[in-house]
Amino acid sequence: MNFFNVLQYVIICYFAFSIIYVLIFSFASLFSYKLKNKLSGTYRKIAVLIPSYKEDSVILETAKDALHQNYPTEYFDIIIIADKLADNSIASLKQLPIKLIEVNFEISTKSKALNKAMEILPNNYDLAVILDADNLMEKDFLSKINNAFNNNYVAVQGHRIAKNANTSFAILDAISEEINNNIFRKGHRVLGFSSALIGSAIAIDYQIFKKLMKSAKSVGGFDKEIELKLLKERYVIEYLEDAYVYDEKVQKSDVFVNQRRRWLSAQFYYFGQDFPKAVWHLITKGNYDYFDKALQFIQLPRILLLGLLFIFCILSLLFNPVHLSVCWSVMFVGCIFVFIFSIPIKFYNYKTLLSLWSLPKGFFLMLFSLFRSIGANKNFIHTEHSNNKPIKNIK
Repeated sequence: MNFFNVLQYVIICYFAFSIIYVLIFSFASLFSYKLKNKLSGTYRKIAVLIPSYKEDSVILETAKDALHQNYPTEYFDIIIIADKLADNSIASLKQLPIKLIEVNFEISTKSKALNKAMEILPNNYDLAVILDADNLMEKDFLSKINNAFNNNYVAVQGHRIAKNANTSFAILDAISEEINNNIFRKGHRVLGFSSALIGSAIAIDYQIFKKLMKSAKSVGGFDKEIELKLLKERYVIEYLEDAYVYDEKVQKSDVFVNQRRRWLSAQFYYFGQDFPKAVWHLITKGNYDYFDKALQFIQLPRILLLGLLFIFCILSLLFNPVHLSVCWSVMFVGCIFVFIFSIPIKFYNYKTLLSLWSLPKGFFLMLFSLFRSIGANKNFIHTEHSNNKPIKNIK
């Protein structure tokens, strides 16, 4: 057996593991999962923390919208952490019944902004809800979050959903988010694993969050760091599928590349840092949640998985013996089923069909991001947003 064949078998093993992993959880997502709604009549004091770095185009609307929750006003505060906002944005925000914290870092990060806010804020909050500057909460979001904590959870991930579908890239990004929601959040909860966190629409016990954030050192991917700390301590992270937060999806290729570079870099960094620890925790403490999270870090993004499997499948049919061609073909079909299981039916429409023309471009941009991802988590990469209104009937 020559070196090329040995290498190919190693690659096949990696792709087979990746397909089996996501196929199991995508299939699990087809089953219903809903948190039992325990109503206690208790209202927790909630700090809605919204870091805003140069987000003048969206932050005023976000702040105004966040005030309109069907949750008692005396039990939640909207806290804008303003980093390098324009003077007119600051002046407009000061006219609203919110708390405004102005910061100015030489090197800005989300972690620094959140930590600074919690240094200044009083210590009388029960929950911290973290939003991005472009996020818009459904009117019942805080009420559903509050009810979820009646089940003694310390961390809950809401359902982040697309705010816009105005370009092919935005549609593909929206589909990608829902695939991840189904595989890494809903599918995981159906099978008894913790939900994955994402950068916003997160709610965490305030004191626990404050404690964990003090030791957070990440420039990018602060949510990954917090998630790993929670799982290491054996906290279960819940997922609320019906608690919606609208999030802007990327509309341009350059924004797509920068965003994916940051995500991939954080993924590789935390895999190298936490995988050995996760194996040790699995063996010594039976901490399968922490180990499962470490396994997620070696997963390729779905667009790369699909594109590479398609290429290897074609090459295998041309140059490989039959048994290897069958292996690649079976894995490619398995990947197709992952998409079938995890893409919500609402996306099976004409607009999605048209957006598929951008899929090859998205694949090559993602591949480009993969090779440029090294060290991206050490630099703050800002994703710019525009003032998009939530599209109707998106849920």
